[in-house]
Amino acid sequence: MSFTSNYLRCEGRELHYTEWGARHTEAVVAWHGLARTGRDMDDIAEHLSQRYRVICPDTVGRGLSEWSPEPAAEYCLAFYAKLATSLVNQLGLDKFHWLGTSMGGAIGLRAAASSLRGRLQRLVLNDMGPEIAQAATERIRSYAGSPAAFATVSELETYFRTIYKPYGWLSDAQWRRLTETSMRRLPNGRVTPHYDPDMVMQFTHHPDDYAQWDAWDSLDIPVLCLRGETSDLLLADTAEQMRQRGPRAVVATISGCGHAPALNTPEQFALIERFFSA
Repeated sequence: MSFTSNYLRCEGRELHYTEWGARHTEAVVAWHGLARTGRDMDDIAEHLSQRYRVICPDTVGRGLSEWSPEPAAEYCLAFYAKLATSLVNQLGLDKFHWLGTSMGGAIGLRAAASSLRGRLQRLVLNDMGPEIAQAATERIRSYAGSPAAFATVSELETYFRTIYKPYGWLSDAQWRRLTETSMRRLPNGRVTPHYDPDMVMQFTHHPDDYAQWDAWDSLDIPVLCLRGETSDLLLADTAEQMRQRGPRAVVATISGCGHAPALNTPEQFALIERFFSA
């Protein structure tokens, strides 16, 4: 496993990102989900780095990126798309592919229809679409808005194994890495997930952020949607609409997963790799 850890100032905020396969010309931006970090992309990034330069950012308020001093205004898809545009501009990426899990997919969809139109060549949405189920939103808010804290890292790992069980199979080493790359220690010594709890302001100050059918219908690029077989966020009816309108996505169902597939198995690698190289 070989990557570099980097920082850039984008829209006045310091963003952290890892970079894989820097020697390559073709590039992929791989963006994580709502309460996660760019290190979730380690497995797929390592695989794709045999051919692509892979950029895995931490969204503002997550991981090693700066927390926003204006959470109500900046924790939203419009600002995240601005961050993405600044990031790829500074990295000199003119044309590139996008792989986004959950929120990361929504950012890619927003940017592909606006500031990155014509530059974003192919889009992979990992369990995300232009409409999401309200029940899933409430489930995620129930744990993300008030992150738990534990005395030990082992207890935090047990917690992650519970709330992220829908990710599907992860090895023991992958669970440990997920825990260690997405935790911070509080002043009282307890450990908690590595994000700003105020990022859930997105749902109160931008309640229609994830309603993106207009953006979807405007796309004219190839789209692959990976849907977790038991996903409660991307419903089967929504995925079927994605097949039939707008860019007419290719939808692949990932068995043994809910929201959202962990992008860590040879089968998932192959689906994404074939799509990007088609």
